[in-house]
Amino acid sequence: MLPYRTGVDLSPGLTGAVELHVNDADTAAALGSGDVDVLATPRLVALCEQATCTAIAGRLAPGETSVAKRVQFDHLAPVAPGSAVRAEATLDRIEGRRLTFSVSVTDSSGLVGAGKVTRVVVERAAFMAKAR
Repeated sequence: MLPYRTGVDLSPGLTGAVELHVNDADTAAALGSGDVDVLATPRLVALCEQATCTAIAGRLAPGETSVAKRVQFDHLAPVAPGSAVRAEATLDRIEGRRLTFSVSVTDSSGLVGAGKVTRVVVERAAFMAKAR
C-alpha cells in the first residue's frame, strides 16, 4: 500500500467497473465524432474514465477529487445500439498525485477497446479557482 500525501491509502490493484446499454445517443453519428451508428470512441473513453472514478470512489480526502490528465485508447471493434458493454479500470501505478490506470471495454464478443488513463488528485476548490 502506498499512502497518498493526505494520509489516504490508495493501492495499486484497485478496480472499478461500469456497464452501458448502448443506445442511439451513444453513437458516433449522435456525438458528432463520425457518421456511423455505432458506439462512439468519445463515449468509450468517457465510460473508461467513469470506471477509473469508480475504482477510487470514497478513497480521497474531503475536498479532493481527481481529474483526467492523459488518455491513450485504442478502439478495436464496432458495437451497435442495443448491445451492452462493460468498462473496467485497474489502478496500476501511483506517482505522487498521478494515478495511472489500465482500462478495457468488452462486449459479448470480446475486447472492444483498451488503453491507459492517467488521473491527477487535486484539491477541488483550488482547481476550480483556476478554471477559465
